Amino acid sequence: MNDTRTLPWYRTITSIQWKSLLAAKLGWMLDAMDVMLYAFALTTIRDEFGLSSAQAGALASVTLIASAAGGILFGYLADRIGRARSLMYSILTYSVFTALTATSGSVIELVLWRTLVGFGMGGEWSAGSVLVSETWPAQHRGKAIGLMQSGWAIGYILAALLAAAIMPAFGWRAMFVVGLLPALLAAWIRRNVPEPELWREGRKSQKLLPTASIAEIFRPPLMKKTVVATCITTSVLFAYWGLFTWIPTFLSTPVESGGAGMTIVRSSAWIIPMQIGAFFGYNLFGFLADRFGRRPVFVVFLVFAAALVPLYGQLGQDELLLMILGPLIGFFGHGYFSVFGAMLAELFPTSIRGTAQGLTYNAGRAVSALAPFTIGALADVYGIGSALGLTSAFFLAGAFLIFLLPETRGKELV
Repeated sequence: MNDTRTLPWYRTITSIQWKSLLAAKLGWMLDAMDVMLYAFALTTIRDEFGLSSAQAGALASVTLIASAAGGILFGYLADRIGRARSLMYSILTYSVFTALTATSGSVIELVLWRTLVGFGMGGEWSAGSVLVSETWPAQHRGKAIGLMQSGWAIGYILAALLAAAIMPAFGWRAMFVVGLLPALLAAWIRRNVPEPELWREGRKSQKLLPTASIAEIFRPPLMKKTVVATCITTSVLFAYWGLFTWIPTFLSTPVESGGAGMTIVRSSAWIIPMQIGAFFGYNLFGFLADRFGRRPVFVVFLVFAAALVPLYGQLGQDELLLMILGPLIGFFGHGYFSVFGAMLAELFPTSIRGTAQGLTYNAGRAVSALAPFTIGALADVYGIGSALGLTSAFFLAGAFLIFLLPETRGKELV
């Protein structure tokens, strides 16, 4: 029998652990695809419905606000009915309502469907990240969350490819119909992914104890962790959604309006290298965080993101530099997200973990819903390239706040 200490780390992971990671990764990947379809259709939708940039950004904000509510709700459900079951329901939610977006005949209908997409979008991360964190061993938890988070980059690339292949020939509505496909993943999860043993044992013990209340995370000793973690997620999510909701539009906006002046098909070709950079950023962050700690790696990524964004927004017609900087923006502008699934799980106990992760991450997402609107409003006045530079301040705020939380690398979950 092989000594696990001499095996490569990936040989020590069980089939159940790999299946749990695969379920969460694919769910997150398809979540990204469904959500980012709107970003690629933003210019077309704005023109069809006669919206300003601020109004079009507000529609993206509606989805983020709903995703915050959905993330909190599904985090609560993950503690009550199970991590895998909640993941399955969240995937069904966002896939069905993404497809129904194609039926929108008015702004009101568009708002309705994008709101309901948001509920599932927020819920997927809350359930999936807890599922992975509780299933994988402590020494490899950062790697697992990084691998899960990298699904977002793949989903973003899929959205870019779909936009380039479908929109020019069939229009934006046909593109959203494809968003129904993730529903198939829910059926696979139901048959193949069990609930984590840590959660099942916790539920057994709670038969003799009261179920943990959400109020617990707002009382000592958890209150400080809750408040600081929420402030961190608010800062970086504002920066992220303010930047990446508008990058496709920045690339396709005329140069005289502060953009790069590309066509939709051409801008997709610039987005894909950026998301390849993001893919490596997510994965490498996890490996580095398991080796050096959550905090130092998080700070490095955010500082580089803050430095690169203003430069990228001012490049205008310089397509070569946009192509060169794109993967770096993707790498540093996405990779730090891999900290949250691991670190938040390590800050809170099993009985309240889903609720705590869902609330701290998604309360930040609710506030960050102002970002697409804010950047859109500034773009109407100063040009979109200059407006994107605002996000740097929020990247730096997140880098500062992380020092108010303890280092959790290698912590066993209880």
